[in-house]
Amino acid sequence: MASSRYVIGIDLGTTNSAVAYVDTGSPAQDAAVVTLPIPQVVAAGQVAERPLLPSFLYLPGPNELPAGSLRLPWDPNRDEAVGEFARNYGSQVPTRLVASAKSWLSYAGVDRRAALLPWKAPAEARKVSPVEASARYLKHLCEAWNYTVARDVPENRMERQEIVLTVPASFDAVARELTVEAARAVGLEHLTLLEEPQAAFYAWIEASHDRWRQQVELGDVVLVCDVGGGTTDLTLIAVAEEAGQLVLTRVAVGDHILLGGDNMDLALAHHLAQLLAAKGTKLDAGQMHMLWHSCRAAKEQLFSDPKLERAPVTVLGRGSRVVGGTLKCELTRADLEQVLLEGFFPACSLDDVPKRQRAVGLQELGLPYAADPAISKHLAHFLGRHAEVIAERTPSRRGRKKLTQPTAVLFNGGVFKAAPLRDRLVAILNQWAADAGAPPVKVLASQDLDLAVARGAAYYGLVRRGKGVRIRGGTARAYYIGVASALPAVPGTPPPIKAVCVVPFGMEEGTETDVPGQEFGLVVGEPVEFRFLGSTLRRDDAVGTVVEEWEGQIEELSPLATTLEAPGSEGQMVPVHLHSKVTEVGTLELWCLSRQGKQRWKLEFNVREATG
Repeated sequence: MASSRYVIGIDLGTTNSAVAYVDTGSPAQDAAVVTLPIPQVVAAGQVAERPLLPSFLYLPGPNELPAGSLRLPWDPNRDEAVGEFARNYGSQVPTRLVASAKSWLSYAGVDRRAALLPWKAPAEARKVSPVEASARYLKHLCEAWNYTVARDVPENRMERQEIVLTVPASFDAVARELTVEAARAVGLEHLTLLEEPQAAFYAWIEASHDRWRQQVELGDVVLVCDVGGGTTDLTLIAVAEEAGQLVLTRVAVGDHILLGGDNMDLALAHHLAQLLAAKGTKLDAGQMHMLWHSCRAAKEQLFSDPKLERAPVTVLGRGSRVVGGTLKCELTRADLEQVLLEGFFPACSLDDVPKRQRAVGLQELGLPYAADPAISKHLAHFLGRHAEVIAERTPSRRGRKKLTQPTAVLFNGGVFKAAPLRDRLVAILNQWAADAGAPPVKVLASQDLDLAVARGAAYYGLVRRGKGVRIRGGTARAYYIGVASALPAVPGTPPPIKAVCVVPFGMEEGTETDVPGQEFGLVVGEPVEFRFLGSTLRRDDAVGTVVEEWEGQIEELSPLATTLEAPGSEGQMVPVHLHSKVTEVGTLELWCLSRQGKQRWKLEFNVREATG
């Protein structure tokens, strides 16, 4: 497409979403990044603009709300709510509230195109899939843009602009593909994906202007610690030098860790529920859900006002014995520090690893939250796995030995709006540095933690047009296809699987390559499944590298499943070689090309629930 007037950054968050943009047609010499106020229903029958769109969808039952309660300026007949009203009202009716859709979008244990949200809602309730819920949030953002910016100028509609949509760095190829699917469902075709920690770093560069070069130096490795509502996302960005200029490269990302502000709010709710139980009041499941949301509001109130010692928490009562129809208690600052600081950011050594929960034979289905809530231990484990990478990027200078930990930190995510949590993690990083004889970490000044990712995404849109500073990166992991070994069959033992690298770590968007080496036999004309694998650790594998013993460093992702049509060759094995491509959008394509080059098959991701 020809360059659009606007470049738009969208942060599709677990808890909140946001939009920022740059008007490249502005007469100003240096176009500025601007955030979009988002009209949304904030109370029944009331619409107002907010800087954020809470990522919640409320699906009311028949005649539950008065007619017109959910009307929007661009749709007077809307019968569902996205945003502030959905979050607040839905906390009282959790079986009609869709939350954490982004976490479900990344969970391979369910069919992510199936209508399963709200989770645990009655069978007769309205439901949507994680993909559809994500599309509803994007639809609202698109409609809000078109109403406020493009109402009288069709050329300015969001569908006609260049969009940078952010995803967690830890999202694998399937989760990225599904995110793109949700965006395209609402007409957003001119799309590029960007990792959220990189977006936060771009926002820091944009806010610092040219001063960023005075804040980091050659040999620095910056930890971007991004803890949002649903995930902990860890990234390392190295500062190097080429032709006398500092260059930035994303050198490592962490695993997908479902651990964030939602877990903290739930921990506070359980703490207060135990206090209430000690006084003779036991809460049911619905009340616990309300307490969860009420604790979030109380937590934010305490963190926003350091002088406040306690904040009220209320829950609707059940039954006639509840005086006034509500239960009332308080969340104190002491509660906050005990539960959050000691529970989620405990002091630990750099050698510590997160605890693994012992498997139980029967488990309730749900999101695979991290078994250990200690974010500090997850961070220690991440740094330990990438110690060699850090050491390579921190050359000895002025007598300093090579380091195995970051030299600077940039915080992102709503959790770190709380200064005590930032201070605790800095203290832990500095203790690790002192133990290694290294100087304290530099803390890079974060911008608005709610809007940084959207603003950084908009800035990256300019970078793609040749303006600004680019972070080098490419794919955040290496990808492999599993190939069954051609050994003689052994009764009761499946053939061993070799992992063949089809996309190396850091392969740039918009590039493609043939996979060199041997041909493979491809079964056509009947349903087949392909083993798909990935690794954030094996950084040196080239395209075509065959790994026979891969457990521990390479993990299985969602399988690839398809029926490869070949008229007249049903059930036969066709000699093929492989061709891989990382699209401009940032998704992965894998092709099988026949020996004569006359036939080619694209392998499709299987995002259905695993049955094995």
